[in-house]
Amino acid sequence: MRVELRVLRPGASVTTLQIDAGSADEAVEQARQQGYAVLHAKVAPTLARWTLARANSFPLGLFSDELLMLLQAGLSVVDAIETLKEKESKAQRQHLLSQLVAYLYEGQSLSQALQHFPNVFPPLYIASVRASEKTGDLPEALARYVAYQAQLDVVRKKIVSAAIYPLLLAGVGSLVIVFLLSYVVPRFSRIFEDMGGEIPFTSRLLIDWGHLVQEHGAALALGIAAFAAGLIVWLAQPATRRWIFERLTAIPSLGERLRMYQLARFYRTVGMLLRGGMPIMPSLHMTADLLQGPLRERLTQSSRQIREGAQISAAMEAYGLTTPVSLRMLRVGERAGRMGEMMERIATFYDGEIARWVDWFVRLFEPLLMAFIGVVIGAIVVMMYFPIFELAGSIQ
Repeated sequence: MRVELRVLRPGASVTTLQIDAGSADEAVEQARQQGYAVLHAKVAPTLARWTLARANSFPLGLFSDELLMLLQAGLSVVDAIETLKEKESKAQRQHLLSQLVAYLYEGQSLSQALQHFPNVFPPLYIASVRASEKTGDLPEALARYVAYQAQLDVVRKKIVSAAIYPLLLAGVGSLVIVFLLSYVVPRFSRIFEDMGGEIPFTSRLLIDWGHLVQEHGAALALGIAAFAAGLIVWLAQPATRRWIFERLTAIPSLGERLRMYQLARFYRTVGMLLRGGMPIMPSLHMTADLLQGPLRERLTQSSRQIREGAQISAAMEAYGLTTPVSLRMLRVGERAGRMGEMMERIATFYDGEIARWVDWFVRLFEPLLMAFIGVVIGAIVVMMYFPIFELAGSIQ
């Protein structure tokens, strides 16, 4: 849940924070660990959660990109963040950057300063910065993280763009069906009643529906709106998304692609951490959340074998975390001592396969969806005109 806090920090004014936590007490404890004195805490309303998250989201990718450019221009870390603070127009983001600068002036390293804001800077980001501080190549670590995010965004944007047209088509088709059932059918039902005589069963259903809309239209509209709102709230729950994901993974072809998508993110993230100088075991531990359900359990088991001295490729093969291609590439990476680079190459290979499958699925799904919507609309129109066809036949 998202908890809204009114807090005070010594030497600063009262401000508002939003923290994601399991409970209000947990959010208060997180704020106190960051050095705040909590004045008031309340749980943000569920329906406003998405709006608050969007309003208060910190553009981590843009921040990293701009910080990288300033560091490459010769500025120190403190000067670079101060520059970003001065150009920032939103008060909450400016306040966050001011706190970062304050921690740096206290003598803390950048990774230590970032740890005070766990809701803004993910553990992966902090670990990358911490590893770079040991080698003195912070700009390279930031460049690696920016490239990492760019690669993830490519696949995500590919999937989103492929889903736009089918969703738009389904939305327009649904609106047409709703218009026919709520406006056209009730008016045709009056014509059928005036005609008298024998009316087919399907047309009788349309007449009954027309009566229902005329007599209880407001209640029907309210019920549909309540159902839609309840569906949105239900889909927003993490447990619901996990349940849907488990059902989707049970579908043979789709489940394999979802597995490949998870493994691609996993390999890319581990590869980035390894190239940044982080040991294999902390890298595997930090990336465990990228895998869901059985895959996460398999990673735990394979990590145990790696800790005991097994080869990475053998441990991952034993627990189904590889494909024939990735297994060969892992073995090459082990022999050449370039495991980080090879894992990123595996992720790129997976991304290409996923992109090709998405293109194929969209090309197949779009005409099927159009045909389904056409059949539904056509069936409604035929049922509306069927009595008129019969009347014309009887006249002849």
